[in-house]
Amino acid sequence: MAQTKEQKAQAIDQLSALLDESPIVYLTNYTGLTVSQATELRDRFRQMGVQYRVIKNTLLKRAMERKGGFDELFEHLEGPTAVAFAAEPAAPARVIKKYIADEKIEIPRLKAAYVDGAIYHADALDVLAALKSKEELISDILGLLQSPITNIVGALQSAGSNLVGAVKSIAAREE
Repeated sequence: MAQTKEQKAQAIDQLSALLDESPIVYLTNYTGLTVSQATELRDRFRQMGVQYRVIKNTLLKRAMERKGGFDELFEHLEGPTAVAFAAEPAAPARVIKKYIADEKIEIPRLKAAYVDGAIYHADALDVLAALKSKEELISDILGLLQSPITNIVGALQSAGSNLVGAVKSIAAREE
């Protein structure tokens, strides 16, 4: 059933809001998935906090034009398109990669991804899956910051124990 202009405008408003909330957008080709496979894939995305929806290309393009900055994705809005909206850059790629490996199929295929202003093309799935989450990056930074402090404390403690040992041996000689 065809949508009215009002329904289309409402759909564009909803997509614009999703684009505002989600700094990460993945465009995928899902052609060839069975209903049960598509349901399983959606469940996996949901578990990772990713919204995965089939969207009409024209409506998505209008929402992207309204928001701005998505011009390089327009060429990928052809054929059946399912879109993953996420807050974490690697989450959709990890889900897709694991799903493909588990199901031993090559669907869904990445068309392109928009990650915080950068555009990644179809061949970048491995690169995207390897991106670290915000929490992982914070953990790495904290580890790097703590490392020098731990080394300094260790050096001071060992130097202090060496100094105490030296003082004791000098005191023992003088007795």
